[in-house]
Amino acid sequence: MMGLPRIDPYSLPRLADLPRPRAPWTPRPDRLALLVHDMQRYFCAPFAPDAAPLREVTAHVARLLTAARAAGIPVFYTAQKGSQFPADRGLQRDLWGPGMEAGPDHEAILAPLAPAPGDHVLVKHRYSAFQRSNLAALMRARGRDQLLITGIYAHIGCLATAAEAFQRDIQPFPVCDAQADFDRARHDMAMGWIAGCCGVPLDTETALDAMGAMTRAAE
Repeated sequence: MMGLPRIDPYSLPRLADLPRPRAPWTPRPDRLALLVHDMQRYFCAPFAPDAAPLREVTAHVARLLTAARAAGIPVFYTAQKGSQFPADRGLQRDLWGPGMEAGPDHEAILAPLAPAPGDHVLVKHRYSAFQRSNLAALMRARGRDQLLITGIYAHIGCLATAAEAFQRDIQPFPVCDAQADFDRARHDMAMGWIAGCCGVPLDTETALDAMGAMTRAAE
């Protein structure tokens, strides 16, 4: 069936639920960038807006944005364009249909997470945020080789972004309770796959502690 499914509420994973990662990496504020992946109205519409997981994910991403901006950590967003030409939509059309329509009802990023001056909004073309974008170049220019990944959907674009980050020698840190998915099983699968193959899943509090280290040093 094409299109996005209706998503029932589910509880987000906690730090204690995460598998032990193969990688020994630790997030450092002078190396981190923050990615808010696809938090647009179209992609968020399948969730109940005032229930888990979207309610909690939105609150957690908002906290991470505030901390990142305070610490001078670069913030990146991905956002698809609506009413894409078939050639731009590519094979995604075969799996998901035509996708969103042009206009704020579909394209706009959720208001509590709206980009601020100085943030970077990248046009999203494929699952991975690195595909047909200059995300890697923008990170390198700012001396960043670690990426906190938030947003939706954990087992699709967020996972693909983590896998490609690894292949570009950028250490990915998916934030388990600042991502949402079709259901808990696929959410857990994504965290497990990344832990075993390419990154270090963590939770919002751990990410905030890492970003806060720079803020405390500045104070």
